[in-house]
Amino acid sequence: MSLRERLSEDLKSSMKAGQADKVGLLRLVTSALRNEEIKKGKELGDDEVLKIFASEAKKRQDSIEAFQKGGRQDLADKEKHELELLQQYLPKQMSEEEVEKAVEKILATLRQAQGDASFGSVMKAVTAELKGKADSRLISEIVKKKLR
Repeated sequence: MSLRERLSEDLKSSMKAGQADKVGLLRLVTSALRNEEIKKGKELGDDEVLKIFASEAKKRQDSIEAFQKGGRQDLADKEKHELELLQQYLPKQMSEEEVEKAVEKILATLRQAQGDASFGSVMKAVTAELKGKADSRLISEIVKKKLR
């Protein structure tokens, strides 16, 4: 079952179960998928659908931080709930230790990678390897730490 089919089935079952919050979120994601398909002029594959889910999850993470800074814990909690729902569709994220090991492994293959000057090339290699498996902020922090 493709990710798109799973989304459709989950939307139907959520509607039948009366889960208004989940229905609203899944409709929003479905709308984002349709908009992207219209923009590209073709049906999206699972990789592209995953990118949309990751983008929506990132929006929720940013909103949580903003709401917490603004003292709106009620809205932050709502965003956290939506983030949890979105994470069901995303691949399991790697832990900090796993990302560190992956960065070390990639740095070992890139022999000239030293200092801040090689940050861009290292990030390119690491993000290609860990695409969708780890948060880009975490990857960036670890790469900066390892290059120093």
